[in-house]
Amino acid sequence: MGHRITVGIAVVAALACTGGAFYWLHGRNVRQEQGPALGSMTLPPVKAAESKTIPTAGETAPTPEVKKTAADPDTGLPLRAGEVLEFTAHVAKLDNVANLRLLVTDRRSFLGKNAWHLQAFARTENPLRMVFELDDQFDSYSEAGTMTSLQYEMHLSERGQKVNSVQRMTATGKEPAPAEATEARVLPGTRDPLGMMQYLRNVDWIKTPEVRSPVYDGHKLYDVRAKFAGAGGTVSVPAGNFRTSKVELRVLDNGAEMKDAHFTLYLANTDARTPVLLEAVLPFATARVELVRSR
Repeated sequence: MGHRITVGIAVVAALACTGGAFYWLHGRNVRQEQGPALGSMTLPPVKAAESKTIPTAGETAPTPEVKKTAADPDTGLPLRAGEVLEFTAHVAKLDNVANLRLLVTDRRSFLGKNAWHLQAFARTENPLRMVFELDDQFDSYSEAGTMTSLQYEMHLSERGQKVNSVQRMTATGKEPAPAEATEARVLPGTRDPLGMMQYLRNVDWIKTPEVRSPVYDGHKLYDVRAKFAGAGGTVSVPAGNFRTSKVELRVLDNGAEMKDAHFTLYLANTDARTPVLLEAVLPFATARVELVRSR
């Protein structure tokens, strides 16, 4: 699929301000790993951040020791059913190369659990679209309260090629995926990029200045560390001027931090804690994803 330039935008914007840090990173690594071609996707074994290979379906894995506690309560995530956030992406010296929409579709029962259905839509714009046509959709079903991923879907259309990937998350391998889905073996508490972004909106950064979470981007499992970096000042984006809080994001792949990629997220100092800006410094370019409007 070549470099996932705008899918990356879609998932850093999903991860942080919308969704594409992981796709930027995956785009860099997919050729090195000789990943599957679009249309014939077969997932490789997922690796944990602690350098332990998580067995694929059919293999035996030790069951993690997890304390038995009451079900996680709904912690009052600042999510609103029907919320739509629209972003534009600038890459290097090119403005408005892609647009991204993030939707909080609804809250429903999924696999017997209370879950949010989250969506992201990414589309390239001219002049980039003339050389890299992309129309992608991502769907997340994340458990309410924790935003732990239950199912993550990628419906990709890039340069005329299409792929549909539906991945059912499991930390034990004891919940077989249905025929239309693939079983994805992950660590307990794993979030997908869309769920992680919503989770970051809920953190009380004064009481909890740093959080860590495994995040599965549909291809690999990463260790994401988000640290409060203080007041972000007033940020000006097309949607307006916002006083913000600043969060620095670090991504570890198989235990090693990715030194050549850096992400900064700005959250509005409002009750909704809306992500208004994401800045990304990458080996091949810098990117700025800005909020255009919210409703």
